[in-house]
Amino acid sequence: MNVIDTLRIYQALKEYLPSEAAQLIAQTFGYLYGEVSEGLKKKDLDEVRDSIAKLEEAQSNVVKHLEAIDQRLLQLAEAQIRTEQRVEELAVAQARTEARVEELAKAQARTEKRLEELAAAQARSEQRLEDLAAAQARTEKRLEELAAAQARTEQRLEELAAAQARTEQRLEDLAAAQARTEKRLEDLAAAQARTEQRLDSLTVQVQELAAAQTRTEKRLEKLAAAQARTEQRLEELAEAQARTEARVEELAKAQARTEEKLDETRKEVGGLSMAVGYGLEDRVIPYIPLFAKETYRMKVQVVDRRFILCDEGQYEEVNIYAEGTSDEGPCFLIGECKAQPGKKDADRFAKKIARLSTKLNGKIYPLFVGYLFSPEVEEYFRSTCPEIRIMKSFQFPLLYGERMGYF
Repeated sequence: MNVIDTLRIYQALKEYLPSEAAQLIAQTFGYLYGEVSEGLKKKDLDEVRDSIAKLEEAQSNVVKHLEAIDQRLLQLAEAQIRTEQRVEELAVAQARTEARVEELAKAQARTEKRLEELAAAQARSEQRLEDLAAAQARTEKRLEELAAAQARTEQRLEELAAAQARTEQRLEDLAAAQARTEKRLEDLAAAQARTEQRLDSLTVQVQELAAAQTRTEKRLEKLAAAQARTEQRLEELAEAQARTEARVEELAKAQARTEEKLDETRKEVGGLSMAVGYGLEDRVIPYIPLFAKETYRMKVQVVDRRFILCDEGQYEEVNIYAEGTSDEGPCFLIGECKAQPGKKDADRFAKKIARLSTKLNGKIYPLFVGYLFSPEVEEYFRSTCPEIRIMKSFQFPLLYGERMGYF
């Protein structure tokens, strides 16, 4: 299996960032790549081969193009400075999470940059439509002025007006499709935050979307040129109108292709998120017996992944299931794993524990494991679900790895 070239990333980054920041970013890339690689079983390799290849290609593209995007790196450097200031304020309470917070800030800055670019492209599209509307108004005025002197052409002008109405309807449909695209982009940004290690691959998709937007602008420019020719030569209006309708049809097809690509991207992000979750479980489960013994004085007899039958024939999936006894009698450790948990994950897990409490005959110790908990989410767990213990994945090997002979 290929290994991510962290030295090459570090050497490229240190030309634009402080040495410590460049080293930290390069190590984080290597760490995330290692986490995903260790979490995949051999039997899963065929299923995720394409995802790994895309990750490697994205990593290679980042290194190759760093020198060509000076302006973007300057913006990222400013975002890095803001992130370091925030991290310094939280350093006393969250020293162990600095690297993750900086990485999250970087990913957010890139996402905002992409969305700003798309917003600017959308503004340009709207300006083009306003120009076309103004041109259309001028056309209608010309038609009214010519109506008195050219009674013989009234029928033809009515046909052209109907064709123009069809064009406007097509443009309205295109605007609605653009709104759906923006909604998809918001969903994609949320998925991106949860699966940061796929950001580079996702950036490629966003660039394709930006390219599609550029093609849209070019076609609108052609449409504007056709409108100008309409004003100059009424006799050629029918032919120019036909070309305009053809261009709009091309725009609709391009929009449909863009939506299909977004659907494919969402599916890829979902598959990678599932693979990361299973990787977390595989890394944590070996430490569960020692963790349960020292934390809850629980003597573990069974460790497993399970589906537990609840009411109405529904099964609850349990990522980490440990069964044993303590001073209080039979007990269970029920665990959930997620790369970057959110508030909704906390609520869902609390409801799952409530449902399982009616089926398991013994005390339940809830545990939620993640790569990274944002300050908001960590506070939400403590205030809303204090009975749920939260752990970061790296804490298990640090606390128990040496005693279990892993180091």
